[in-house]
Amino acid sequence: MELQMRKALKKAMWKRYRKAPKKMKTQILDELCTITGYHRQYAIAQLNQMEDAEPPLQKISRTRKRHYTKDVLAVIEKIWEEAGYPWSLRLKVIFKLWLPWIRRRYALTSLQETQILRIGARKIDRYLASKKRDLKKRLYGRTKPGTLLRHQIPIKCESWDEIHPGHLELDTVSHSGENASGTFAYTLNLTDIASTCVETRSVLGKGETAILEAFRQMKAILPFPVLSIDSDNGGEFINSRLLGYCQSERIGFTRSRPYKKDDNAHIKQKNWTHVRKIIGWDRYDTPEAVRAMNDLYTQELRLYMNLFQPSVKLRERVRKGSRKTRRYDLPLTALDRLLQMPSPEKTKLEPLVHLRAQLDPFALAATIRRKLDRLWALRTKTRISPRNADSAQETAEAQDLAQSLARRLQKKRNGSNPKKSPPQRRH
Repeated sequence: MELQMRKALKKAMWKRYRKAPKKMKTQILDELCTITGYHRQYAIAQLNQMEDAEPPLQKISRTRKRHYTKDVLAVIEKIWEEAGYPWSLRLKVIFKLWLPWIRRRYALTSLQETQILRIGARKIDRYLASKKRDLKKRLYGRTKPGTLLRHQIPIKCESWDEIHPGHLELDTVSHSGENASGTFAYTLNLTDIASTCVETRSVLGKGETAILEAFRQMKAILPFPVLSIDSDNGGEFINSRLLGYCQSERIGFTRSRPYKKDDNAHIKQKNWTHVRKIIGWDRYDTPEAVRAMNDLYTQELRLYMNLFQPSVKLRERVRKGSRKTRRYDLPLTALDRLLQMPSPEKTKLEPLVHLRAQLDPFALAATIRRKLDRLWALRTKTRISPRNADSAQETAEAQDLAQSLARRLQKKRNGSNPKKSPPQRRH
C-alpha cells in the first residue's frame, strides 16, 4: 500500500477511533492491522501521533448564572462591616437576628430579603475573600510571670464544665504600643466558658489593687454567680489580694501551665475579638484614655457583643488520615446561650431580653465608632522613654508590692516564732 493511501486510511480510522467506545476501538485496530500489516502496538502509536497532531478542541467558556444582584451583595458587605467582619456562618445568623433593623435601614424588597436570607456561607466567603486580606493583623502580649503564691494555686488542664455558667477565664491585654517601658493601660478581659459572655475593664498599670477592683466590678454586673476563675501565671493574678478575695467569696482559683497559651485558648480568642480587633495596638498611658476605654467597655460594646454578636463553639474534631476536621455548633449570642441553659436565675436575663428588643445594633455600631474616634485621638504618638514615665503610678505599684511582702513576712515570723508569755513572779 502506497504512503498516501496509508495516511488517508489512518486519518479516516482515527476519526472513527477517537469517538468509538472501548470494544469498538479493538475492532478498528484489528481492521487497521489487517489492511496495512502493522503490528498492533505500532498501529496504536500511529493513531496516537494523529491525536498529537490534531488541534485541541476549543474550550467553551461557561459563564455562571448570577443568582444575587449587585445591590444584594453590596448590602451584605455593609452588614458585614457594621457587624465587625464576622465569619460567614456567624454572618448568616446575624442576618436573621438583625432582620427587623436591616429592613428599616436598607428598605429591602421581598426578593432582596429572600436572597439575603438564602445566600450560603461559601458564596459569602467567595465574595468577601479579596476584602478579608486587608484585615489581617498580628497579636502580641506583655505578660510577666508571677512567682509569689504559685504553689498555692493549682494548675488546671482538664476540660471545662460547659453546662452551667460561672466558670471564667481571665487575661490582660497591654496597650503599650511599640514601647513597653513606663506605665501604660491594660485591659482586663474575662469570658464565661459555657455562655461565651465577655466583660472588659481598662486599668492604668496592672497593680494588684486595680486588677482586683476591676474584677469586682465585672463580677457584680454578670447575670450569673461566679463559681471559679482560671488565669495565666502573670503577677497581676498570682498574688495574695486576688487569692484572698476568691477564698473569702468561695470562688475556685486555678491557673494554666507556664508558657502554655493553649490552656487559656478561650480568653486568648476573646482578646482578639473584643480588644485587639477594636482598640488596636497603639499606646495609651493617660487616665483620660483609660476613662474613654471604660466608657466604651461598660456601655455600648458589652451590649453589642453579648446581645447581638453570635459566636460558635467547637463541638468535636474528626481525623481522617492526615486531615483534621473541626465541627462547630450553631452560632448563638451569649444571651441566647444563657437562655438555653438550666439556670435557676432566669429572672436576671429578662431585662436583657427586653433591652435587646429596644436597641438598634446599627445605632450601637455607629456609637462605638464615634467613641473609638475619640479614643484614638487620646493615643500617645511620641515614643515614651523610661525617664518620662508616670513615676507616681510606679510608686503606687511598688508600695502595693512592698505591703504584700511585709504582710507575708510578718505572717511567716508569727508562725515560726510564736510569742512567749512573760514569766510569773513568785510571791
